[in-house]
Amino acid sequence: MTNTSSVWSDVNLDREGRSFGYIRVPHSINDSGYGWIPVPIIALKNGAGPTVLMMAGNHGDEYEGQVLLMKLAQNLSPEQVRGRLIILPGVNAPAVAAGTRISPIDDGNLNRLFPGDPEGTPTQMIAHFIDSVLLPQVRYCFDFHSGGYSSEYIPAAHLVAPDDADLRAEAIGFLKAFAMPNSILIEGLIGGGKRLLGSCRRLGVGHMSTELGGAGAFSIQAYRAAEKGLPRLLRHVGVLADTEQDTPPKTRFFVRQPMRDFVYAQATGVFEAYVGLGERVEAGMPAGAVHFTETPWRAPHPVAFMSSGVVLCKRSPARVKIGDCLFVTGTPVAEA
Repeated sequence: MTNTSSVWSDVNLDREGRSFGYIRVPHSINDSGYGWIPVPIIALKNGAGPTVLMMAGNHGDEYEGQVLLMKLAQNLSPEQVRGRLIILPGVNAPAVAAGTRISPIDDGNLNRLFPGDPEGTPTQMIAHFIDSVLLPQVRYCFDFHSGGYSSEYIPAAHLVAPDDADLRAEAIGFLKAFAMPNSILIEGLIGGGKRLLGSCRRLGVGHMSTELGGAGAFSIQAYRAAEKGLPRLLRHVGVLADTEQDTPPKTRFFVRQPMRDFVYAQATGVFEAYVGLGERVEAGMPAGAVHFTETPWRAPHPVAFMSSGVVLCKRSPARVKIGDCLFVTGTPVAEA
């Protein structure tokens, strides 16, 4: 594998002012032998200051972040910027166009393919371009996610907590400035090296993400909180002119339970949930039951919580199969 990206762009990221256009991902198909996939990119540059990369549509069925960044790109003037903003509102463009978590072209889950491959599939090439071309230029990267079609979260920002004390303090600062109603800390994430986070850690880029609702819908509550929090976050890192005094509201901190303590379906059928988002639960407490539509005389399969805490995320579709995640819980903490 080479280090030279197969992807190119006509957008000059070093030009002062506003620039926009496409990242061009080569893709040869039956009706377009020498074609490319357009990934929209917007850059706003104004003098000296940090470079911040913001992206949404990492998963195509997560909509709040896409709208958040499109509106920011439309309404923010270069004169308000101190440094440079690079904005990718729909970074996995084929998935965004289809409204699906993964790309319909190559089944690529962008956030599981870093650092990518310049000679791989389109999604791998996008990952490689971010890793090899964009991230080496930036100081901070903020990636806006939601629960997608399959799950719904409480409105939250989240991050994988760094072990280094200084880096951890910097990351906690992002959460406090963005100040969503909830902030989720993830300790010891499995497989983080294949995510955008892994590339950010390797390249020394400060990183924060979000979970802005989900269920394949548009959460008004989460969006409004994020819309207020984004300018605070950008002022906090010094890329936006400090023209407003906006005291961030208090955010509730949670430490997410490890994956082995998530609640999973162990039967296939229709899931009846007993609890909702934000509710307090105890270990061993009934979480719901899976009903069997093909053998309705059969007793439903009970599901219980593995650990005590608060429900941070729940499955959206009622139809489930063995192995589907039904609930994610977290432990409240007084202060991060």
